[in-house]
Amino acid sequence: MTSIATAPSTRRSTLGFLAGGAVGTLGGLIGLGGAEFRLPLLVGMFGLATLPAIILNKAMSLVVVTAALIFRTGTISVAELTPHLPVAANLLGGSLVGAWWAAGHAIKMSRRSLDRIVMVMLLGLAILMMGEAWFGIHEVAAPLFSHPVAQISAGLAAGFGIGIVAALLGVAGGELLIPTIVLLYGLDIKTAGSISLLVSLPTMIVGFARYRDSTAFSILHQERSLAGWMAAGSVLGAAVGGLLLGLFPTRYLVALLGVILLISAIKTFKHSR
Repeated sequence: MTSIATAPSTRRSTLGFLAGGAVGTLGGLIGLGGAEFRLPLLVGMFGLATLPAIILNKAMSLVVVTAALIFRTGTISVAELTPHLPVAANLLGGSLVGAWWAAGHAIKMSRRSLDRIVMVMLLGLAILMMGEAWFGIHEVAAPLFSHPVAQISAGLAAGFGIGIVAALLGVAGGELLIPTIVLLYGLDIKTAGSISLLVSLPTMIVGFARYRDSTAFSILHQERSLAGWMAAGSVLGAAVGGLLLGLFPTRYLVALLGVILLISAIKTFKHSR
């Protein structure tokens, strides 16, 4: 029986669209893009090596985040975001450097080392999601630091770490950016979601540009059909998930997705051990 990894292009594209749609819908239900769930699928289901999968995931994340940013302007206006642009600039100061640095190192790593790092990061995100489901971040809190220098320094450090995760997983980083913005700057969830997109897009572009130095970048040409259909499914799924938002208890859904991510990360990258 033909496996998905070796299936004809048409079948792979169809499965990519369906998988992207499922991931996008689940992500849309909790306000995320779902790229962290796409990566295990690209490696485990479609049989891609880790670095090419990261690059392909990042390309699709760029499409999904751009679409999300366009859709989001109908929910929160540019005028509402303008006073908070210094927050985005603060985080970008660290995330751009982190993304460039991490992508440069990923190119030089062995697959075994990269697998280990990716698995640890996915496990960390899964634990974060389950922790968010348990404790929740729903109320606007006071900024974590009152002194401007301390807040800026913390923002640069947090941005650097988020940039590393975004580059090494090919994700937008919203699952890290949103709680960081809420806790560090005291902004509400709705505003934090839009600010996170403003930070994510340039961060991903920088990491994507750095990956151009890798021979694995050719995966974009080799799997252009899969990438196109999977990205289309992800965008459509994210829109559907957004429309269904509120129909399911978000807290339990986030916990469930955290468990799924935990299992898929271990199952997909366990050979690195």
